[in-house]
Amino acid sequence: MAPFYDLDPKHTDPARMKREREKAKKLRSSNWWKQLVAKGECHYCSEKFSPKELTMDHIVPLARGGTSTQGNLVPSCRPCNERKQLETPAEKLLREMASK
Repeated sequence: MAPFYDLDPKHTDPARMKREREKAKKLRSSNWWKQLVAKGECHYCSEKFSPKELTMDHIVPLARGGTSTQGNLVPSCRPCNERKQLETPAEKLLREMASK
C-alpha cells in the first residue's frame, strides 16, 4: 500500500509549483550545482555516480512546502529519489527507526 501524504492546497498551487520549478531550473545551471554533481555522490546512499546519473532532489518536497533553494536541494541517484517520493527527512528517520 502506498503511503498517504496530507497535502496543503497552498503548497500544491500550480502557480507556486511553476515558480519553484523555474528556480530549480536556474540553480541546475549554476556553478554551485555543477560543483555538487561533479563530486558524483548521492546525498542519500553516498554511492558514487557519474554527474549525468544524478538528479536534483528537494529534501522537503515542493508539494509539502519545500522551496527551490540551495539549502533544500541535493544530488540524488534515481533509485533514492524515486524511493523517497514525498517523504520528509523526519518521516524517513521515523520509518527507519520503526523498521529496527
